[in-house]
Amino acid sequence: MSDFTPEESVNTIVTPNINIDTSEEVTIYNDYDLVWNDEFNYEGSPASDKWHHQIIPILGTGWANNEQQHYTERLDNSYVSDGTLKIVCKRETYTYEGISKIFTSARLNSKFDIQYGRIDVRAKLPNSKGTWPAIWTLGTSIGEQGNYHGTTAGNVGWPECGEIDIMEQDGEEKEKIYGTFHWADLNSGNQASYGETKNISELNISDVTTNFYVYSLVWTSQSLIVFVDNKLVAQLINNFNVPFDNPHYLLLNIAMGGTLGGSIPESFSEDIMEVDYVRFYK
Repeated sequence: MSDFTPEESVNTIVTPNINIDTSEEVTIYNDYDLVWNDEFNYEGSPASDKWHHQIIPILGTGWANNEQQHYTERLDNSYVSDGTLKIVCKRETYTYEGISKIFTSARLNSKFDIQYGRIDVRAKLPNSKGTWPAIWTLGTSIGEQGNYHGTTAGNVGWPECGEIDIMEQDGEEKEKIYGTFHWADLNSGNQASYGETKNISELNISDVTTNFYVYSLVWTSQSLIVFVDNKLVAQLINNFNVPFDNPHYLLLNIAMGGTLGGSIPESFSEDIMEVDYVRFYK
């Protein structure tokens, strides 16, 4: 009689979860599980399985809000080293598809999207006037030109897709942080927005250009709340007329000038937003 026993002979193959970066310990929250993250503990270009460089100007000749930059996928404008992602904006003449700009930067799309949950991004912001860094989301249904998700989830346009600005920094007053929500009212169809502006003194935090802070979104079917280091920046009730009920993806970028960046000093040459980690929880 054979001594064969299935329990001893079957090998269990465990498939690693490619969404989870296990290179360091992460914050644990009650009632949430980590579902996607990048701890940036590698070197070179942002991980191609997690990030997409959006470089095609969405207006054909440029970007929205009177921004002055081209976005590129070059290491000059985005790279990972010493445990952080660097998004670099520069004064330099750069031509894309025959259109020249005198500033460059990077705009990253997450290849993962989420509907409800928590997003944490630990970052240090640029201090040069004229820079407009942002940590934000767009509804995956936007179908925006050149974005990673394309029209796979729809093609409704902006602001029907919804936009959540977890962090925007004022280009003139670097101590000001914005948390803002944009949508299209389902009754009227009109563009709608709500947000709050907080000074770092109100938040009881110090210089955001020399210190890292965690910029967070906590999103449920009832509310959207934006925090800096768990200090309230802005919140919005989520209901039928405020349709944040569809998956969103994350964007990280620095725009130059524009409606929030303001005027760019002639002395500007280069600045950086550093990102220590990005974590999505459900």
